[in-house]
Amino acid sequence: MITEVLTANQLKKEAPVFGQLSFDDHEQVVFCFDKDTGLKAIIGVHNTILGPALGGTRMYDYKTEWDALNDVLRLSRGMTYKSAITGLNLGGGKAVIMGDPKKIKTPDLMRRFGEFVHTLGGKYYTAEDVGMETSDMDTVREVTPYVTGISEAKGGAGNPSPVTAYGVYMGMKASAKFAFGKDDLTGKKILVQGIGHVGEELVRLTAEEGAKVIISDINEERLNEVSLKYGVEIYRGQDLYAEAADIYAPCALGATVNDDTINKLQVKVIAGAANNQLANEHIHGPLLQQKGIIYAPDFLINAGGIINVFAEIEKYGRDQIITKTENIYNTTLDILTKAEAMGITTNEAAVRIADDRIAQRKKEKLS
Repeated sequence: MITEVLTANQLKKEAPVFGQLSFDDHEQVVFCFDKDTGLKAIIGVHNTILGPALGGTRMYDYKTEWDALNDVLRLSRGMTYKSAITGLNLGGGKAVIMGDPKKIKTPDLMRRFGEFVHTLGGKYYTAEDVGMETSDMDTVREVTPYVTGISEAKGGAGNPSPVTAYGVYMGMKASAKFAFGKDDLTGKKILVQGIGHVGEELVRLTAEEGAKVIISDINEERLNEVSLKYGVEIYRGQDLYAEAADIYAPCALGATVNDDTINKLQVKVIAGAANNQLANEHIHGPLLQQKGIIYAPDFLINAGGIINVFAEIEKYGRDQIITKTENIYNTTLDILTKAEAMGITTNEAAVRIADDRIAQRKKEKLS
């Protein structure tokens, strides 16, 4: 018999997954592996009280499998609140595929992933996220109906990124109204970090309104392309987080508001598309409140994408998609006002509303 001796650090990581802070009462976590295609994926189903879990698949080259697990747990939890706060009859779920999409993503890998999604029997619907394209969802659709965000040519709602960006834009304008007294972004200095599909569209919307947009991204080629396309400035400083501006819009990966950055921030509003922008909502939410920085909860204002793909399930059209997305403006303003009146963080105010809706539905099911 082989006896394995674990170090203290290993024991910490080998501790029960159920005890992880990010686990947060998940209903189900599925680990998916396929040797032939190289697929390593995790599907997190956080909550299905309001309906089937819906959330995109993110493909990213994580440093460790624990990083991937933590990401999928945080993201799927966020999807629960995103659907609840937006009034959709959906639960929260998410999937991550480990690996560089430019190196290992193939149609066979995507089809194999789709087969794993199919085994959940409709408890989880997948969609497009970081590292994915609409064409990838079309490939997944070949093996399972439990996928949204497929191309319009195949009967879907198409790429959700423009609608996601429009919702962020609505949330940003509502936050500007609360912070500055009017929602006009003309002349406002906006730092957009991350110019992928959603970030670029947000740049377009804000630049066309007359905002002074400054962009940042790790991809120099993209920076030059977007800068030239929309006539916006590229950030060339040493520390974006210390740059004085009116609005900071994180549109890349999450946790950019953290212990290292929060004391540097010199903005009045944070309103962006990234998920889980607060590294720790219980610490960094109150700190933003103390600093007088208005934080538009990410799971609220980036909900345009899920509104778009939910249309494929509920069979509603483009006009309803836009109407529901525009309502993010009103919901954001309501939450900011409620948080101020109650003396709580904006994130807490949004979570309370979402929790109340979930609790009410659970009560109805039990009665």
